[in-house]
Amino acid sequence: MPAGRQTALDTGFLDGLREALPDALDQLSPLPLRHVYLACTSAGFTAQQPRPVPTASTITAFDAVLDALKQQRASRIVLATPYPHEIADIEVAAFAEQGVTVLAHVSLGVEDGYGGLAAEQIAALVARLPQRAMEEAHQVVLSCTGWHTLSLIPALCQQYRRAVLSSNLAIASHARRSLEEQNARAL
Repeated sequence: MPAGRQTALDTGFLDGLREALPDALDQLSPLPLRHVYLACTSAGFTAQQPRPVPTASTITAFDAVLDALKQQRASRIVLATPYPHEIADIEVAAFAEQGVTVLAHVSLGVEDGYGGLAAEQIAALVARLPQRAMEEAHQVVLSCTGWHTLSLIPALCQQYRRAVLSSNLAIASHARRSLEEQNARAL
């Protein structure tokens, strides 16, 4: 967490989060951790410098989303996010840099308070995605670790007949796959 402990999605928060990472990793270094997940999707794609390559120990939520899309061979997505519009546009460009085409995207334009968004608001946001883009997409991506989307995923999958991936689900999937690979090597 950045020194100011604020969560408003602005440059100060994102830079503070990235600056706090080395000290946080140092504090965790005595533990036998294979990965540490930076559970802030936007911190993975908003840095002014080129996006950092994930290391063996640090995976951002954005890295986990990209990995999940790669695992599922999903190169065309539709994107829903609570972020401010300019942050959503940066994310679309970051996906494009990684070979993922965002066919359409919608954003609530919110800077903070993602955990307080109601499920109905999130479902209504997804409903704003153009039908044609939804039909052409391999997946629906719900980008942000702060909003509560897990309970919505089954209904959205059924309603839109598309796989739905959230940032938190991508982190969990990455961690599970990593553990399975580690266990397979141990056998």
